[in-house]
Amino acid sequence: MKLSWKVVAFMLFLFHSTNHISLAQQQGNDEADDEAEKQPTIPKGQEHCKGIFIWYNFISRTKEFPRLKNTIAQSWAFKSRVTILNMGTSELQAWKIFIGFQYKEILVSAKGAVLTSGVDFPAPVGNGTYLSGYPQTDLETSIDTANELDKIQVKVELRGTQFGLKPPGNPMPKTIKLANDGYKCPSPTRRKASMYVCCVKDPKLKANKTTKTKFLPRQKGDLLISYDVSQAYKNNYLAQVTIENRHPLGRLDHWNLTWEWMRGEFINSLKGAYVRKVDISGCLNGKVGEYYGDMDFSKVLNCEKKPILFDLPPEKADDAQMGKIPFCCRNGTLLPETMDSTKSKSAFVIEVFKIPPDLNRTTIYPPHKWKIVGDLNPDYRCGAPIRVEPAQSPDPTGVEAVKYAIASWQIVCNISRPTKGNSRCCVTFSAYYNKSAIPCDTCACGCEDTAKCNPNKPAMLLPPEALLVPFENRSVKAKAWAQIQHFKVPKPLPCGDNCGVSINWHVSSDYKQGWAARLTLFNWKSINFENWFTAVQFKKAGSGYERMFSFNATLLKELNNTIFIQGIEGMNYLIGKKNGSDPENDPDVPGKQQSVVTFKKSGKTWPDIAKGDGFPTKVLFNGEECALPSRIPVSTGIRFSVSLSLLFLCKFVSFLLIQRLN
Repeated sequence: MKLSWKVVAFMLFLFHSTNHISLAQQQGNDEADDEAEKQPTIPKGQEHCKGIFIWYNFISRTKEFPRLKNTIAQSWAFKSRVTILNMGTSELQAWKIFIGFQYKEILVSAKGAVLTSGVDFPAPVGNGTYLSGYPQTDLETSIDTANELDKIQVKVELRGTQFGLKPPGNPMPKTIKLANDGYKCPSPTRRKASMYVCCVKDPKLKANKTTKTKFLPRQKGDLLISYDVSQAYKNNYLAQVTIENRHPLGRLDHWNLTWEWMRGEFINSLKGAYVRKVDISGCLNGKVGEYYGDMDFSKVLNCEKKPILFDLPPEKADDAQMGKIPFCCRNGTLLPETMDSTKSKSAFVIEVFKIPPDLNRTTIYPPHKWKIVGDLNPDYRCGAPIRVEPAQSPDPTGVEAVKYAIASWQIVCNISRPTKGNSRCCVTFSAYYNKSAIPCDTCACGCEDTAKCNPNKPAMLLPPEALLVPFENRSVKAKAWAQIQHFKVPKPLPCGDNCGVSINWHVSSDYKQGWAARLTLFNWKSINFENWFTAVQFKKAGSGYERMFSFNATLLKELNNTIFIQGIEGMNYLIGKKNGSDPENDPDVPGKQQSVVTFKKSGKTWPDIAKGDGFPTKVLFNGEECALPSRIPVSTGIRFSVSLSLLFLCKFVSFLLIQRLN
């Protein structure tokens, strides 16, 4: 059958129209799918969260080697994901979350975040840990970004090891919450393999009256580090690093500062500080070597991913090439402001080179995982860098103008109290009313070799003169003293304290109007401590401080009646130990300084010295908290605090009785 040309034309039109409609529908479906992908995935019923939504999802785990029958000891490799989504109307700057791990977890990696404490992976996090965002530190709002998911949400992929939970149980954390100031988080909602929480701004928290800026205000802490970019170019920039000691009892001596470059940067030059290793091997290969192929790396200072920097000695302060930086070149000493406010700051300038894809003068990433240590100083734990308001400084021309940094980051470090066995100084106690001295606790500063000693036995009581000799020479004296005093001798003998500095607090007298003690410092290290200080706190007796004879001392009432002690001019240098010629007959002699301190008894509640009120509850040396003995000298039961008139009366009555009997 022949079809007319009109019928054929109609059929062709109908086919074209149908195909066009199908293509349009397919395109519409694709656009709908794209829009669906842009929508965040959240649990049902949580769409009305008006704050920061945090969602923890356990993904999987597999048994690790070695394979054990003991369920508690068996290790498992786990994977999980944390999603942080800004569903509120305010930008979340420098986000930080807490995950309450509880199964002896060891975190191996966290893609999209770093440990806020700055420690490296793998890290034990069995007691919970804080995570900070990197490289995405801020979460903008859906309103300001037209719901651009990459700017309002971040997903952190976690990998690690956990112990002690047999399948089918899921190793879920105790809790999750937002750790940023100003937010309030309820208890999370729990499911079989997930948990989530909506954290909202705390309505009761009053905001500080500060000028609103794009960045966070500068934070407070024990030690503050500023990373201020002063000049920026396509492939390099200059930054000034400033370290400020803000703790009234904190300190650093011969500080060493380290961090980790996260994007392949390297140090080209330094002024005001230097690197421990002049090492360019990391620049010769890889992306740095490819991009800077024609560069003379012999003039480059350091290409390590984790460089170690230190302060220069004072004689380099006016050196044209290495010095000429305000607050530099103090040999790494950072004193507390209570001691010398002019020596509480240190600074240096660093020239940093970048590699692709960061070749833009506005693309700058500060290093992470900051850590700073000293000789015998507090343990500082540093957080992640936080973008803050640009630093201000006087204009170098001398005119009345202010110069702003291009960009500024702040790293906040706080003192961490030493855990048992991790101190670096310790305290011994003795008293006039007890013949024995109480030494530092066993392994107070750690024990590396326990093959010939017992790390779990309490330290043996000693005759007071034994505190003057090294631990290796105390065994004979300790056993002889135990025999005289009828003490038990453990086998094997307890291990030593292994501390570099020990402090003896000896209660020397107790009378009606007051009491006195003797403070002795022992330096068992080979290094000298210049401008040393120590600080002591008491539960009751501190407020009665009267006088210290051979040292300078100040009562800091605002710091729990802390007595701040430092050497006077000519006695502020605690020398290191002097090596003896023969360990048995001529042992090492520690550096030593000593002073007597007196106290008044005043107020309604007098300290009971015979019951232990005369011993400090906290002792610091150069900012480091020292380990205290686990016991105090016990009184023999005789009350020594008597007045002269009462003593005379007793003698007079005794004389009358004797006369009457005769």
